Amino acid sequence: MDDLLAQIRNCTVCEPHLTDGARPIISAGLKSKLIIIGQAPGRIVHQTGIPWNDKSGDNLRNWLSLDKESFYNPELIALVPMGFCYPGTGKSGDLAPRAECAPLWHHKLLTLMAQADLILLIGQYAQTYYLGEQRKATLTETVQHFKNYLPKYFPLPHPSPRNNIWQAKNPWFGQEVLPELKKRVQELLT
Repeated sequence: MDDLLAQIRNCTVCEPHLTDGARPIISAGLKSKLIIIGQAPGRIVHQTGIPWNDKSGDNLRNWLSLDKESFYNPELIALVPMGFCYPGTGKSGDLAPRAECAPLWHHKLLTLMAQADLILLIGQYAQTYYLGEQRKATLTETVQHFKNYLPKYFPLPHPSPRNNIWQAKNPWFGQEVLPELKKRVQELLT
């Protein structure tokens, strides 16, 4: 695992397309029980080198009922983005994750972490890549039917503060999805 993580952290495959340069961000361990697959690092994460080190991370840890110590323990949790580097900013927020990363690295990572019991798929990029034709027509429908993808996958919206409006429009997420998510994560990590 250490060799693979070093290869990922030294990757420059998509650097010509990155305005802020390549800085692959990942946290994983052979014994990770939970794999969280997100989109791509944001600007703050790119600057600090710490995955989910922003308001989205605060929201995600709240959704999972986890403190930072547990969240950042690679023996418990792997933090794997679809795109390992900050993709830059577009007209309406960060650009999409670079398409090169997941095909290049994910299979190798997941093969080494085959004992992980649950993979959280955060956002449409992760859900499209991993669920393929099994996902529903919209992210909302996919998340609403999360039980269809268990026990392996648990689809979630992105925990960005920008999605507070989505959460307000979909109260079932807080009432039905989050309690089940917290329960499964606590059972898995204890």
